[in-house]
Amino acid sequence: MQCLSQAVEFDAQLLQKYNQALPRYTSYPPATELRPDFAPEQLQRAIAQGNAHQTPLSLYCHLPFCEQACYFCGCNTIITRRKAVIQPYLEDLIRHINQVADLITPGSGSDGIVNAHRPVEQMHWGGGTPNYLSIEQVEYLWDALHRRFVFSPEAEISIEINPCAADRDYIFALKRIGFNRISFGIQDFDPQVQTAVNRIQPEAMLFDVMRWIREAGFLSVNVDLIYGLPFQTLETFRNTVEKTKALNPDRVAVFNFAYVPWMKPIQKKMPVEEMPSAAEKLAILQMTITELTADGYVFIGMDHFAKPNDELAIAQRAGELHRNFQGYTTKPESDLLGFGITSISMVQDVYLQNHKRLKDFTQSLDQGELPLAKGVKLSHDDLIRRTVIMELMCEFQVTAADLVEKYNLDVDLNFDEYFAPELPALDALETDGLIHRWRDGFVVTPIGRLLIRNVAAVFDTYLAQRNTQVFSRSI
Repeated sequence: MQCLSQAVEFDAQLLQKYNQALPRYTSYPPATELRPDFAPEQLQRAIAQGNAHQTPLSLYCHLPFCEQACYFCGCNTIITRRKAVIQPYLEDLIRHINQVADLITPGSGSDGIVNAHRPVEQMHWGGGTPNYLSIEQVEYLWDALHRRFVFSPEAEISIEINPCAADRDYIFALKRIGFNRISFGIQDFDPQVQTAVNRIQPEAMLFDVMRWIREAGFLSVNVDLIYGLPFQTLETFRNTVEKTKALNPDRVAVFNFAYVPWMKPIQKKMPVEEMPSAAEKLAILQMTITELTADGYVFIGMDHFAKPNDELAIAQRAGELHRNFQGYTTKPESDLLGFGITSISMVQDVYLQNHKRLKDFTQSLDQGELPLAKGVKLSHDDLIRRTVIMELMCEFQVTAADLVEKYNLDVDLNFDEYFAPELPALDALETDGLIHRWRDGFVVTPIGRLLIRNVAAVFDTYLAQRNTQVFSRSI
């Protein structure tokens, strides 16, 4: 793998030309391809295959509860102020954990320890609002997971928090329990924008939360920004970027707001007439990239930035960056096990999603069944295309030899022969200056890096059959 500079060049005309609704490619095929006509035994077989290969594990726990709705949010949440709903959900969550853990080490029982040859390299708690739980409930779930899984000493263990629901004692308790990475959403520092999206977060509170996180000794802090929200302008968002730089997080994610009220009706509560124009959004994006990279952040890919000494930047320089449903990761290829409603598991050549409705999730557990709603088994062609797309999203380049070596593909891959139908589209991208072709692959240019989703989409054989309204635009 050739080590490349991660410079980004901005071409407004090309960005407008290629600004299409496309998947974010945290997986391939995307989650939109999961179907209800699947056999739950597929997960059992995939886990058995992972057991045989001693594939490391990545865990995700979905904690869906929030006290109030943020109008921009696209997550699967349950809005309630009734804290009494948490404990029954935790009991179901732990039943699900034990159910899956028994497949990793059959016959171990609910108090058994799973095979140490399948260590957990990564765990993430998302939501919703994971810190909606009390510290006692956090410890309860933490202990249940550690009874059933062996965690690597170097495991990346992260949690999302809502700063409005966190104080110093809570943050220090999370670190004491064992979390070593933390993330929180800022979206925008401007009070008018915060009011419009129903997420009021005073500036002083955000700086207090960051100070407590640093004092507690977390290894890495990620913050999220969103551009395209009501009342944002180039100058107001420049102020948000300046304050974010002063906050000094290790990683920054800058997301393009996806206005999809037909999927998320709550977005209708926002004043759509106050959203920035397409031209203003492009100006905001260019300014954000310029400011963050000038401040020393490395453009990791698509909408993520990291400090040069952060693990993400180091892994990308070494050609060891990976991507899954949890986003970018430095950990080796793992089987992802998703626990709780809506969670997705990504195990060997199978993706499966749990029930979205709490009632259906609980009913399946009561009947002794895996709480699965839909899934898909990847074909051999899917696996090859997945390796290409993931490599593009992580490294901005592809060579057949590197793919075979890095992902252990059981195929003698001749790039131009295998992807002959895609060559005209690649030629068009090269003509526009987005990529540079070479003998058995290509590299994405600095101009093309902001359009990496468009480059990846060339290899997506499902795209033409899909309703693209479910996706956000690439810029």
